[in-house]
Amino acid sequence: MLDESLLDAPEALARADRRGLLRGAAEAGARVRTAARHAAEAGIAELKPEGRPRSVLIAGPGTAAAGVADLIRALAGASAPVTRLESTGVAPAAGALRWSLPGWAGSVDLLLITTTDGTEPGLALLAEQAYRRGCNVVAVAPQRSPLAEAVDGVHGLVVPMASAPFESDETEMFAASPGALWSLFTPLLALLDRVGLLSAPPETIEKVAARLDHTAERCGPAIATYSNPAKTLASELAESLPLIWTEGVGAASAGRRFAAVLSELSGHPALAAELPEALPAHGVLLAGSLAAGADPDDFFRDRVEEPEHLHARVVLLRDRPVGGLSAAPAARELALSHDTPISELEPEEGNELECLAELLAITDFATVYLTIAST
Repeated sequence: MLDESLLDAPEALARADRRGLLRGAAEAGARVRTAARHAAEAGIAELKPEGRPRSVLIAGPGTAAAGVADLIRALAGASAPVTRLESTGVAPAAGALRWSLPGWAGSVDLLLITTTDGTEPGLALLAEQAYRRGCNVVAVAPQRSPLAEAVDGVHGLVVPMASAPFESDETEMFAASPGALWSLFTPLLALLDRVGLLSAPPETIEKVAARLDHTAERCGPAIATYSNPAKTLASELAESLPLIWTEGVGAASAGRRFAAVLSELSGHPALAAELPEALPAHGVLLAGSLAAGADPDDFFRDRVEEPEHLHARVVLLRDRPVGGLSAAPAARELALSHDTPISELEPEEGNELECLAELLAITDFATVYLTIAST
């Protein structure tokens, strides 16, 4: 159950947020600026690449690393194939995870390692393997972590992971938290701009930080629910199964991350799919027991002592500008024909990274509110 009264009580929200998630979402813009400064201090701006890498390999545990890989894949487009190296192991513990390079990886490939922990021996072994194969290695990891010490200077380049002012070296960084994503993602934007896989010069990264600041002002705890898109979305998603339908490459990545963090932080199940394939894939859910109007029993029976039924709700995320043909009208028609409510998010005008940042920020805030206010 969602305690909606808590959403409009900023001080109570702060007390209930024992993991600092709300503060992390609010300081995403500052985190981007800090991470960009760390990337510059690490020497990324001075790199003189001989050409684009043949492929980009990304390794790292947790939701943040998976989100970074997905975002880079979306932004790089056809510039180079982007592959996430999946981990193996008997448990999700840092000491049990292992990664391996594909057999074809070599000196023309780029390995990116991202982690909010830095104690994974499997990542250090991966960096050693890449070094022997001649791969270029760049890691973003906590400063003075075992991984940073293993990679730095010998096996590759290390960028210290940015932290917020309220965090110390002992502060636990949740891999699904908003701050973790931007701490790992921002230095890699600067790097991939330098090697020519995407366009993210310093002025663009500053625009991303500014858009995150602007979105934090719109979605902050002091803004009432009726004019706060993140609080409104959190309230709409309570007691529902979100079907996150996306249109556009960037929105698709944002939608998949939204589903992942909803599950990991709030324990709220969600399904994400891209339009138009989402319509046949999820259409049966709108017609079955999850449909908003589904009630096979007597309408007039007493339901006071019964738990609420879980019903589907469509969340439509779209890039801006859309351009060309759009499946959004068909999506709305399908949802409304089954009496299924629909929430829509579309960013304000801006470049590709700004629009992506806004979608990520609003959905992150919504997840945080749903996590804190759920009882």
